[in-house]
Amino acid sequence: MEWVVKIGGSLFPDEAIDLIQVLRGTNSLIINGGGQFANLIRKYDEEVSFSKDITHETAIDSMDIIAKLLNDKFDFTEIVDSLEEAIKVSKSGKIPIMQCSDILKENDEIQHSWNLTSDSISAYIANLTKAKLLIATNVDGIYTRKPNSHNSKFMDEIDAKKLLTFNETSVDLMLGELLLKFGMNCFVVNGNFPERVLSLIKDSEYDHDFQYTYIRGEIDEESRM
Repeated sequence: MEWVVKIGGSLFPDEAIDLIQVLRGTNSLIINGGGQFANLIRKYDEEVSFSKDITHETAIDSMDIIAKLLNDKFDFTEIVDSLEEAIKVSKSGKIPIMQCSDILKENDEIQHSWNLTSDSISAYIANLTKAKLLIATNVDGIYTRKPNSHNSKFMDEIDAKKLLTFNETSVDLMLGELLLKFGMNCFVVNGNFPERVLSLIKDSEYDHDFQYTYIRGEIDEESRM
């Protein structure tokens, strides 16, 4: 796969479906967020306080549920549980949608914390597949504060080290750390506009006429992007 495209749970269902539709024919692996299912688990955890292992496991289960629902809408996608399956499906001309439960059980590098969500999981899998990473969310990219708050500034480019100084924004708190660890760059773009996602996938080097954020996590001058 050339790209790992993470589709934020905030885009489910309608915008997520529209986005996958335009990805048809691309060499992509789709990972989706847990959406309102994961948000409910987080809410209940704040109220009752469950163990970190269980909240982590059930939040990933939420991602798997949405993966199944999204896959049901298309004849050119296929659910996969492993990288081997993903490669096989991709070679067949279909787009794999990853259920992350099994692959994360086999790998213990992912910490069990609400600081780490499907954003960081996508970075982890992109590193395993040596693919480029794009995160589609419900805002244009990364802001210094909440997008509509006073003095909020849009960041069209940011170093992953700088991202570590931010509170939770449109990406999770662990993403910057993993991008640095893996020496990986990342695009963050508004998935409400599927054509923007497709434009970046088709030409990630072009100076596009819409807003998006480019996160630099590479240490050296060589760039996979």
